[in-house]
Amino acid sequence: MSYCDVIKNMEKDNVHVHYHNNEYGFPIDDDNELFARLILEINQAGLSWTTILKKKDNFYKAFDNFDIDKVSKYKEKQIERLLNDAGIIRNKLKVNATIENAKTIKKLQKEFGSFKNWLQHHHPKTKEEWMKIFKATFKFTGGDIVNEFLVSTGYLSGAHDESCPIYKKALKQKPAWASKK
Repeated sequence: MSYCDVIKNMEKDNVHVHYHNNEYGFPIDDDNELFARLILEINQAGLSWTTILKKKDNFYKAFDNFDIDKVSKYKEKQIERLLNDAGIIRNKLKVNATIENAKTIKKLQKEFGSFKNWLQHHHPKTKEEWMKIFKATFKFTGGDIVNEFLVSTGYLSGAHDESCPIYKKALKQKPAWASKK
């Protein structure tokens, strides 16, 4: 059963319905938002997506709205604060990966102009090629994390069934470069 099929049977105020209808598979232009999606996917590892969606606002608050510049400068004081924040996933490996990935994105921004440009530079790639690139570039990025990040941001297809009413809405927002497979 696809995500689109599951959504059909949910109440309209369910966190999945909003995510499916307004975010999943839609392109993201802002580097901080791309970073946020990557970090949310990393935090989902070993947990349910429902847990992450319910804690999403807490994550934004805890990580300074995923401001890459700010997060890349986090030190022990901020790490301790995060590890004591019950509103997020208190996993030291995931917290450290968030900070290191922010530093990595800052380097990519210097080289490519933006995280988005780095993604576009590598597009199109197969899922396997993307996984190798992410594994070599970022911390805590296994196959499922990379796949969901790329599907959820429109770099890989499969976010919505073609029969899903959101499919065409998401497709309309994709830039021309994203149509390459």
